[in-house]
Amino acid sequence: MICPAIAEFAAALPRVGALAGLDLGTKTLGVSVSDTLRSIATPLRTIRREKFTLDAAELLKIVAEREIVGLVLGLPVNMDGSEGPRAQSTRAFARNLEKLTPLPITFWDERLSTVAAERAMLEADLSRKRRAELVDHVAAGFILQGALDRLGHLGRADV
Repeated sequence: MICPAIAEFAAALPRVGALAGLDLGTKTLGVSVSDTLRSIATPLRTIRREKFTLDAAELLKIVAEREIVGLVLGLPVNMDGSEGPRAQSTRAFARNLEKLTPLPITFWDERLSTVAAERAMLEADLSRKRRAELVDHVAAGFILQGALDRLGHLGRADV
């Protein structure tokens, strides 16, 4: 089930359970996961993309192993807020994924997540090669952390 708004996504989630954040690229799919209380996002791994069925199978294997209860896809919005071909591709990926899993799926604006990931890895003094290996799932961590922070804020507003 695709939830266009984060509040709808929050309403569709069980009270506890881990979420997965996804940074969808043309060649890779970065995956991050949260703890069951949804406070911290942790970069997990990068899946080399082949074709949708194989990518989805690998992703759903992680979902099952980690007992994920919801998915947050980074939406590559242009700096002016408009959506281009990459955003359309991400939405198509979500529609196809929705057919394979009953989990709620939402989108999170991923503008500058890769920049933030690169900056964090530079500060950690990682080599260029190591940064290239890690950037996608670290960016997925930034995407998921943003969504977790918003979900936490929504939860506090309900109390």
